Amino acid sequence: MTTPIHRRSFIKGAAAAGAAVAVSQVFPVPNILRAANTGGKLNCAVIGCGGRGRSHLNVASKENLVAVVDPDEKRAASALESFSGSVQAQAFGDYREMFDKVGKTLDAVFIATPNHHHALPAMIAMQLGKGVYCEKPLCHNVGEARKLSALAAKHKVPTQMGNQGHCMEGYRRLCEFVWGGVIGNVTATHSWTNRANGGRGPRPDSEPTPAGINWDSWIGPAPYRDYHVDLHPHEWHGWYDFGNGSLGNLACHVMDGVYWALKLEHAQSIEVEEIHGGTDERCPTGTTIRWDFPARGDMPPLQAYWHDGRHGDDDPGDGNHFGPKGAKGPQNFPPLLLELKKQYPDEKFDSSGTLYVGDKGIIYTGTYGNNMRVLPKTAMKDVDGPPTSLPRPMDSFADFLRACREGTTDTATSFDYAARLTEFTLLGNLAQRAGKGKKVEWDGPNMKVTNIDELNRFVSRENREGWRFS
Repeated sequence: MTTPIHRRSFIKGAAAAGAAVAVSQVFPVPNILRAANTGGKLNCAVIGCGGRGRSHLNVASKENLVAVVDPDEKRAASALESFSGSVQAQAFGDYREMFDKVGKTLDAVFIATPNHHHALPAMIAMQLGKGVYCEKPLCHNVGEARKLSALAAKHKVPTQMGNQGHCMEGYRRLCEFVWGGVIGNVTATHSWTNRANGGRGPRPDSEPTPAGINWDSWIGPAPYRDYHVDLHPHEWHGWYDFGNGSLGNLACHVMDGVYWALKLEHAQSIEVEEIHGGTDERCPTGTTIRWDFPARGDMPPLQAYWHDGRHGDDDPGDGNHFGPKGAKGPQNFPPLLLELKKQYPDEKFDSSGTLYVGDKGIIYTGTYGNNMRVLPKTAMKDVDGPPTSLPRPMDSFADFLRACREGTTDTATSFDYAARLTEFTLLGNLAQRAGKGKKVEWDGPNMKVTNIDELNRFVSRENREGWRFS
């Protein structure tokens, strides 16, 4: 396994690559020209080999997989063994070294790491002129979202956030129904998930780092801490330093239709109405959050709600939680959904979904926009839906690879849109930190909380030394 590069080497390599990017901006060379040298296949790197990274590896291995990166040696080795005989990729424990050694040869970079590692490799790749596919949420905090959007616009590279539902039929049909006035003026939405990515109690005691894990590389740009249980490989979701709780895990999927169909921009305020679990370090195990939006064009003001995890502390959870203490109590469903379940007992709803409440009716969508329908479903056949107006792209991976080959920035969830959607959802973390009943007033254009100044330190953060982008 390779060792992490020294900071000096990284800066030198990035500077040289930056000079190459500057030349390519004067004499642009589409990625399709490089692909022609490898049998029409793109040179790819995958950063993060577990979880969603397996899907990224399956896609990249059908191209020309040049490198895999994971601070866990076993994961990196397993990734290469999975494609034994079909790829000749190098394994790295640190993406800074990967970029330093093979970055110039790449066409596309796939990122499937914990949230705190999303922004930095994406920034480096874009600075090198490479296409980037990054899992949701696009980044760890609002400041990073703004930087990623700006860099994508500056370097004009193909970008895509892994938000599969945005490419599917459901959310596109939802937009056409809402914009066509099928349910009238939408004044409220209620989104929910059974995920309870949080915890309770103090940080566990430090333990020796398991063999084969480069812990400094795993921590990366986040504040350093010793290894302890309840972090690797998945429980990081529930710690603010590395993840964003259930919001980071699911909101970019579940609330994509809310943001898109209702043409949202900057929220005026965000407020937690209920909260359970959580600490200064840990995300809550259950929350109800409300975003308030002003009127947009011919659309009225909107209240968008998010209900996650569990509420109450009486009953054991159903396993959709992480952390040694877990989450207890029944799922935190929206009261409106519970009413609809009683009114329409034959209706089926996902464990994550959204209700769009208009003055002429209600629309339901599942986790990824699936099962889009006017309620009750028996009435759907009588709805005279508007004509199809939005394009129907291929799946998110294929859409990204097409853009890389064509040298275009036109993808379904380019970083321009993805950054705005991510910012919308992550504002919920600021409200969680403020606490129940404390309205957070948000100045979107200036990226600032105007009424609780201490929250502004969470809007963005400075990376740890050696992991800063320049």
